[in-house]
Amino acid sequence: MSFASPQWLGLLALIPAAIAAWLWARRRARRYAVRFPPLSTVTLALDAGSAWRSYVPGAFALAAIAAIVLALARPRVTYSAAIDQASLMLVSDESGSMAASDVQPTRLAAAERAAGTFIDQLPGKVRVGAIAFSSAPNEVQSPVTDHNAARAVIDGQNANGATATGDALALALQLLRASQAKHPPSAIVLLSDGAANAGQDVLTVARQAARDKVPVYTVALGTPNGVLTNPDPLGPPVAVPPDPQLLAQIAQLSGGRSFNAQSADQLSSIYKRLGRQLGSVTRKREVSAEFAIGGLALLLLAAAGGARWSGRLP
Repeated sequence: MSFASPQWLGLLALIPAAIAAWLWARRRARRYAVRFPPLSTVTLALDAGSAWRSYVPGAFALAAIAAIVLALARPRVTYSAAIDQASLMLVSDESGSMAASDVQPTRLAAAERAAGTFIDQLPGKVRVGAIAFSSAPNEVQSPVTDHNAARAVIDGQNANGATATGDALALALQLLRASQAKHPPSAIVLLSDGAANAGQDVLTVARQAARDKVPVYTVALGTPNGVLTNPDPLGPPVAVPPDPQLLAQIAQLSGGRSFNAQSADQLSSIYKRLGRQLGSVTRKREVSAEFAIGGLALLLLAAAGGARWSGRLP
């Protein structure tokens, strides 16, 4: 909870001050009380069963003061709301190294399933596009509200070729610029398993994404022990470790976040989290009226308790 006018919170000091004044008054009254045996006997009898009731009106009054002071401070609560209008691009690596089976059943198959999970988390009004890339962007879908169009691109991938990450991100930015005028905010989710080894410099593109206010969320897929079968039957397996350091740089430069996934379960969990995060926005709502109404209700209870348990003798 936050407060739009926190200076009013200083009035909460009135509560301990009121309690201290009440305790002082009770001690003073006891010090100068005139004791009459018959009267004291009657008072003790009355107080034995209802001593606690004499504190109830005061407790309600102090709670009312606290509620009203909080209302004056204009409290605000945060909550998550689904984004009605946004544009997201899924940029998926389908280079040859994605055929590695260190992530079961293969890196590419796990990526396809996780991307479907990601799309399932998004509100229906979010515009989703997709790019499948290897040596160049191979399949492209601009952001649209028909999420099945992005699914078709993701599900139709084939592992082959090099990794032109910079070219794919540059195209994603271009497509998002076309939809930003009417559908802000925008973001890119990049999944890749290896170093960018073709096309334009990916870090230059990441800096451009930051200038365009389009964060890139990166997911590094694979284990350091990932290998591919060597085309030469007599040659050793070809190592294809992921490059999480490069993907972390891309995320940092663009204002996004980076994740590492070494299994299909980890990848699915990351995509679920990203879907919830990118599909909602944190907003604040002022609840001053609720505190004010609560304070007035507590004042009424204090008045009712004072009238009911005023401790009058017959």
